[in-house]
This record gives sequence, C-alpha cells and structure tokens, in this order.
Amino acid sequence: MNQTVRKRGAKPKHKEQASIKDVARIAGVSIATVSRCINDQERVREATRRRVQNAISATGYRPNTLAQSFRRGKSQIIMVVLPSVGDPFFTAVMRGIRLVATGRGYSLLINETQFNTMTADEIGAMIVSSHMDGIVLLASMSPFGTEILSARSHQTLPIVIGCETISPELSDFPGVHIDNVGAALEATDYLLNMGHRNIAFIDGRESSLLTRDRKTGYCMAMRKARIPIQAGWVQEGKMTIEGAIEATRLLLRHPVRPTAIFCANDEMAMGCMHAIKAAGLNIPRDISVIGFDDVRYAGILDPPLTTIRQPAEEIGKRVMHRLLREIEEGRSSSAVTEIVHHELIIRQSVAPPSPADPANQAAA
Repeated sequence: MNQTVRKRGAKPKHKEQASIKDVARIAGVSIATVSRCINDQERVREATRRRVQNAISATGYRPNTLAQSFRRGKSQIIMVVLPSVGDPFFTAVMRGIRLVATGRGYSLLINETQFNTMTADEIGAMIVSSHMDGIVLLASMSPFGTEILSARSHQTLPIVIGCETISPELSDFPGVHIDNVGAALEATDYLLNMGHRNIAFIDGRESSLLTRDRKTGYCMAMRKARIPIQAGWVQEGKMTIEGAIEATRLLLRHPVRPTAIFCANDEMAMGCMHAIKAAGLNIPRDISVIGFDDVRYAGILDPPLTTIRQPAEEIGKRVMHRLLREIEEGRSSSAVTEIVHHELIIRQSVAPPSPADPANQAAA
C-alpha cells in the first residue's frame, strides 16, 4: 500500500492565498479597477463592482488592510462619539455608519459620553491623535472653550457632526441632521389642531442643543397659538425613562394638569406613558402623549406612539459618506449642514381632549 511519508519538521503545503491579480483576471478588469472597487466603490459602475465582488468571493481574496493603511498613511479607524450606546435611536444611526464604514474597509472606535459634555481638552486630544482618520460627533458638545477653535485651525483631521444642531462654536464643522425646530413645531401644532390647549413639554438636558431646539419649536407653536405656557409645564426628563417618569409625576400634580404631553424623545415618552398609567389614567382618553425619533418599538407600545420620525439609519449613512469624502479627497472648505427630511407618524397615543376633563376646562 502506498503511503505518503512526510519528513520530520516539514510543513504541509497550503493553498496559496489569492492575490489581487487573480481577482482582476477572473473579473476581466485591471488591477487598478479592483483596487477602486475595494477602496472607493462610489467611483465604479455597478456591473463592474458586482463582477469584482463575485471574483473576490470565488477566490477568497482578502485585502491586506494593514499594508493599505501604511501605504496611505492612514489607520482606517473612525472614532464615533455618542451619548449612550444603549439609546435605540443612536443604535439605528450607528447601523448606518457601520454599513458604510465596513464597506469601505474602515473600523469604528466608539467613545460613549453618557450625556456628559466633553471638554475642549478632550476633543483637542482626539483631534491631534494620529490613531484615527476622522471623527463623527453624535453627542452634545457645547459649550466649548477657545481651545477647540484654535485646534481646528491647525488640524487636518476631518470631523462631521450627526444629529445635533451645530452651535456657533461648531459652525466650522459640516453636519447632517433634521430640522429639529420645525419638527417640534409640527408636533405641537398637531396637538393644538386636535383641540389641546394645556400642552406640557418634557425636555432633555439643559446642555443638549438638540432638545433645546425641540423646546424652541414647542414654544414657537404655543406662542403662535397665543397660548401662555404655564410655569411648571416644561420639565427636564434627562433623556431617560427614569427622568421622564419623575417629570410626568410633577406634571400630573400641577394645578392645571396637561391634557397632552410632548416628550423630546421616544425613550422619555415611554417613561411618561408608564407614569400616566401608574396614576390610573388612560392614554389617550385622559392624557395624550407624543414622542420624537420613532424608535423601532414605538409602534408596538400600548397604545402605539405618535411621534416624529427621524431617518436614523439614513442619517448615519450620510454622515459617514460625508466624512469619507473629507478623508479621501481632502477637507472641504465648506461646512455645509445637510438637512434631512422628518415625518410626523400618527398612531393611537393622541386623541382630542375629553370635554368632561376638568383640566380641559382650565385652558389658559
């Protein structure tokens, strides 16, 4: 019987790893085209990109991303700064960021602020760091000191802001977000058109520019309707379920109890709804509730939540595409903010106020 004898110390032969030349040959394109498909898919026709991707799958070719990074002088790492990794809205934004980043060979480094305002020194340290190619800011970053402006004028690391309103201190950075003022005004107008006059607002944190704009939209709508906002109708919910529960309890004890409560995000709306039910009241018969964001479980709450929908995943994709353009084409001199479309999603948590409700009789 024939036997294969391997000499002691000899290594078994392995199949050679496929090269970029193999991919180009099978796809019927040049090596340069394969490289463009891997590194800059937007510049390649769809049919060509499919052929190259099929060839990569067939050969098992894996680009040497470390070598690519050395050649380009880049780390292929993006830092994303966000308030909370557990927030369902930011989870959806991150999904969009990750889809684009991984498709272009970038890795993500997450920096969670837990809603704490970052100092200028902390941001400056990230800006001058050589361990990343760009930064996405999804966190509320104001106020800033002059150090951040000085650092910005001397650095070349691209930074794009997502979801947040750009403050004067950040006006030199591009951003992608919805019109938070207009969206909040639309949500409040909807409650007014349903007949509500006693409308309260559960705010986020004072330091958050994002919820500050939503509060501005609420106040604009009430002022336009010539309805004074009672002292105590605006409560801080800290952007959390627990904070909103406490804020709602205070509103329910108010001398002029609201017939509707507008929450600056859906997580606070959930806390608000819990507190209303715990007090033995019905939603929306006794109190209507409206949220903001349209997180994935807003439609299965009891009752389903009326809310403002932000295209979270689309925002994430656009933020990442904008950042990659700045990384790969050079920082743009323009800091244009891209405004994406929002939508009022009407469900069952809002109804006209009950005529029999004493609170409705106390409209200011």
